[in-house]
Amino acid sequence: MDDESMHPETIAVSAGRPDRLPGAPLNAPIVPASTFHHGGALEYGRDGNPGWEALEAAIGALEHGHCVAFASGLAAASAILDVVPQGSRAIAQRGTYHGVAELLRERAEAGQIELETHAELTADGLAASIEGAGLVWIESPTNPMLDAVDLPAVIGLAKRAGAVVVVDNTFATPFVQTPLTLGADLVLHAGTKLIGGHSDLMLGAVVAADPALQQRLIVRRHNAGSIPGVLEAFLALRGLRTLPIRFERAQATARELAGRLGRHANVSRVRYPGSGTMISFETTGSAEDAEAVCEATRLIVHATSLGGVESSMERRARYPSDRAAGTPDTLIRLSVGLEHPDDLWRDLERALG
Repeated sequence: MDDESMHPETIAVSAGRPDRLPGAPLNAPIVPASTFHHGGALEYGRDGNPGWEALEAAIGALEHGHCVAFASGLAAASAILDVVPQGSRAIAQRGTYHGVAELLRERAEAGQIELETHAELTADGLAASIEGAGLVWIESPTNPMLDAVDLPAVIGLAKRAGAVVVVDNTFATPFVQTPLTLGADLVLHAGTKLIGGHSDLMLGAVVAADPALQQRLIVRRHNAGSIPGVLEAFLALRGLRTLPIRFERAQATARELAGRLGRHANVSRVRYPGSGTMISFETTGSAEDAEAVCEATRLIVHATSLGGVESSMERRARYPSDRAAGTPDTLIRLSVGLEHPDDLWRDLERALG
């Protein structure tokens, strides 16, 4: 069977495996080599690694494109901006992930791009300014506000205008949406998060619709040295194998908790897009009260990052960049893990009280 005829759950388990030869390992082995014998496809450690290639094959198959792995999600985002033509006009959301927002601002201040931000990315909102844009950077759902973008409408508009379209698919994963099938040019993943799934690695990935664009990103990775570690690639692929069942379980719990939070007297607003493992909610009272809620949990981890098997949360406006982007002072971002929903609710209810 080929990848196109298989369900994504099967692809996550089967893609990127070594050839089925007598005595061959079932899993792609870790190859800790900085140099290789001449005469083959690889010569030096920045050229590639069999472990990277196995991970790239699996992520690429899930996203229906051609994958390049990087040292982190921000290394992957930086590589994308490095291959955008100098002086391009870039359009992005005002509330995008703060690391990406910083990269976009830095490039704009250096004159590498002309940056235009919108409070929301909608087809109607972009219609007046999309002509001449070279890049449209979409995050859906956004981090941490969990705003969803109408991808078919916005991607279609941007492509008709000739822009390169990037979609950060970290929160949704290929089990909610596959943006390349909707016309996007590039999909970004912070593999540190749901793909890795165990809070034990840093890794990023970009999936390109066009193999030529994939090759440009490979050259950029080589020249910048933004390569993933061989152990990190191995762990990310191992995490990817269980992503379908982890995502399904955590998503079911997130839906249940979102409903319960919406009925709690000390919660003023719940932001949940209907799918995924992330919930953002605003508490009544002050920023200090919201911070106290985060510090009062005993089961849910008070920490940054997300996507692990353990649930975690934090008040995002503690960061100046998030406050500047309009994140409410009392907004708490909750990453739902694999604990029982009743145990998580007891922990939340106690903390909210």
